[in-house]
Amino acid sequence: MEKLILFVAEQWLLVAALLSCLMLLSFHESRRAGRALTPHELVNLVNQQKALMIDLRDKAEYSKGHILDSQSVPYTKLDKEIERLAADKDQPLVLICKLGQHSSAAGKKLAAMGYGNVHRLKGGIGEWQSLQMPLVKG
Repeated sequence: MEKLILFVAEQWLLVAALLSCLMLLSFHESRRAGRALTPHELVNLVNQQKALMIDLRDKAEYSKGHILDSQSVPYTKLDKEIERLAADKDQPLVLICKLGQHSSAAGKKLAAMGYGNVHRLKGGIGEWQSLQMPLVKG
């Protein structure tokens, strides 16, 4: 313990930089709309709270393979289609895209529209496939 205190005292600049980096990372993550869910957390949320899964990929990618019961709403049509699919703004929503990038931007849009229970699949459908989770084709 004495060595740790001595190290911190001698390397205070390094410790301050490390803490700053952690705060910036935390700030960056908080600006992304929606909590990132692992595939297993997604399954639990759907089973326990009847979350609505929205697949943001285009129709061609969706038909090649998608998560069972997910709704296809391409990212470019999200603004027009969301109120038809999710009239209840408190219903849990899970946004799914190819790699997890579009879901963050879509989550920000939905938060601005008043949706308060938005989540996103961490790593997108790519992460889902890497864990050998099932996909439905067609």
